[in-house]
Amino acid sequence: MTLTTFEVAMLMATIAIVVFTAQAVGNLFARFRQPAVIGEILAGLVCGPTVLGLLAPEVKQALFPQSGAVAAILAGLGQLGLLLLMFVTGSEIRVHSKPGDRRTIGLVSTSGLVLPFVFGLAIVMAIDHQNLTGPAGSRLTTALVFAIAVAVTSIPVISRIMLDLGLLRESFARIVLSVAAIEDVVLYIVLAVVLSLANSPSTEFGLWVLTGIEDTAWSVGYHVTVTILLLSAFLIWGTALFRWLLHGPFGMVSRRGSAAYRLVLLLVAVLICTLLGINAIFGALLTGLCARRADQQALARSAEGAADGARADARQRIDEGDRSWEAIRQFSTAFFIPIYFFTVGLNLDLARNLDLIFFAWFFLVCCVLKAISVFVGALLAGQPMGRSVDLSVALNARGGPGIVLATVTLSAGVVNESFFTSMVLLSVLTSLMAGFWLERRLSALRDRERVSETADASSAHLAR
Repeated sequence: MTLTTFEVAMLMATIAIVVFTAQAVGNLFARFRQPAVIGEILAGLVCGPTVLGLLAPEVKQALFPQSGAVAAILAGLGQLGLLLLMFVTGSEIRVHSKPGDRRTIGLVSTSGLVLPFVFGLAIVMAIDHQNLTGPAGSRLTTALVFAIAVAVTSIPVISRIMLDLGLLRESFARIVLSVAAIEDVVLYIVLAVVLSLANSPSTEFGLWVLTGIEDTAWSVGYHVTVTILLLSAFLIWGTALFRWLLHGPFGMVSRRGSAAYRLVLLLVAVLICTLLGINAIFGALLTGLCARRADQQALARSAEGAADGARADARQRIDEGDRSWEAIRQFSTAFFIPIYFFTVGLNLDLARNLDLIFFAWFFLVCCVLKAISVFVGALLAGQPMGRSVDLSVALNARGGPGIVLATVTLSAGVVNESFFTSMVLLSVLTSLMAGFWLERRLSALRDRERVSETADASSAHLAR
């Protein structure tokens, strides 16, 4: 397909407007210590049918058409932004904790994940799901999506809030991010199963289609089995494989184009998932997780038992790898990821697709179930009342994962536009609530950390 001069001009204008407005509004939110992603979505909302479409529909149609070359390219850039978001998110997943925090992490993860998920399933099983389900969905897939929406927590949003508040190195942040990492990995596995259960576009291409088998039970069995096997393969052999690819015989290729080489590995993993009939975001998340762990393991090994020259060479390669991850993160967050979140807002039509009654009880149910389950887990772990409340509010932020859940299930036909709109608004509002709450609790959180550090130092002194 060849673009006309006019189409090229409109494409350049559209992309420039998208990136500029997303960055401008996102930076404005960041200045007030709120998640930049919320501003990027809001920028798309203003330029979409909700605002610009009502005030100046001709301008909206000219800049953001619903079909044609400009719409297709913008959607492609947004899809690449989603894959890069998952890739970067996977690279930043850490589950590090002090021995004293492990009980809290274990109990909060269990209660904060299992209880909301089970209650979410029960709610959809007890109501009429037709008003939530898309053309490719069913009661089961809708129930699973609802349960994920109740239980999910955002790593990128909550980590950015902690960073802005100067809490990222504190015990409170370690607990929150460790719990969020555990929950998100589990829930992305469930999402992969949901997409396999649905008769979605992600299953219309791949090895399963070549078999010609159309029986639903066999299809479900295949996709669930392949998802579990792929996860197991990544967890068992993924890190070693990526360490060999990045720091083994292909190390010279990696050094000459470190960031590009990692992006190529991402695209290959996405292609493999597509061929297997698994949604690409799952492969992107696992690739980021394993590739970054491979770099960290290579760094640890380079510091052990090597000659000075070999150690210096290995350390130089590791430094290049770290710079490549930072380059990928910076360019992704500057261009592709804002386009993705902008398109999320662009697809929101609050005037037509927002069911206020459903959203009100959906929002209340999600917040109450998640907060109570986390609060109970924290109390059982021996956390004081105030800290338990802080954990329940922080882990209520759904942010990026909630938005990914909404957009992926909408594009797969699992949910309808009304449910999609409610899930996006839930993610936006809960992220804002977490930011406001933690900023106002900042001094109390820091005082708690100082008391804890003093107690640890006293215990260590008495032990000596």
